[in-house]
Amino acid sequence: MQSYIFNSFSRENSLEIKNAITSLYKTQMPVIVCVGTDLVTGDSFGPLVGTLIKNKLQGKAFIYGTLDSPITAKEVGVLYNNLKKLHPLSKVLVIDAAVGVEEDVGTVKIKGEGVKPGLGYNKDLPLIGDVSIIGIVSSASNSLSVRLGLVYRLALDVSNGVIKALF
Repeated sequence: MQSYIFNSFSRENSLEIKNAITSLYKTQMPVIVCVGTDLVTGDSFGPLVGTLIKNKLQGKAFIYGTLDSPITAKEVGVLYNNLKKLHPLSKVLVIDAAVGVEEDVGTVKIKGEGVKPGLGYNKDLPLIGDVSIIGIVSSASNSLSVRLGLVYRLALDVSNGVIKALF
């Protein structure tokens, strides 16, 4: 499995993210699932990326999970089963926030495999996706103090990288 890690302070983040996505994610019609909710600052990473991508792509991809219509971790299992029926030939790209170690806060991890949403909160949910983009928004020791500025910067980098990779 290939994986890539990017620091949020790099000026070339969106280009590096684009290159990583291009190497891992090739599909007929993009299907993107952005997991999270805007009720919690750190968890808003996914829906914020979904909103930014949807505004730019204007119907050129299937986007699930935006600020107006979030997909929470609880809904992932049902959604994923439906996605495989609705888009049987497409790979699913999943975007989610995560809690990590202090040194990883502000990094983006892209992997050639799905993700299990809710692991940071000890939830046992099904694996979703074929390729994943994870934004590390806080550490386990400080998960209640998440900076909106960091979440927004990561969301901009990821959304720009996804847009460049797909179109």
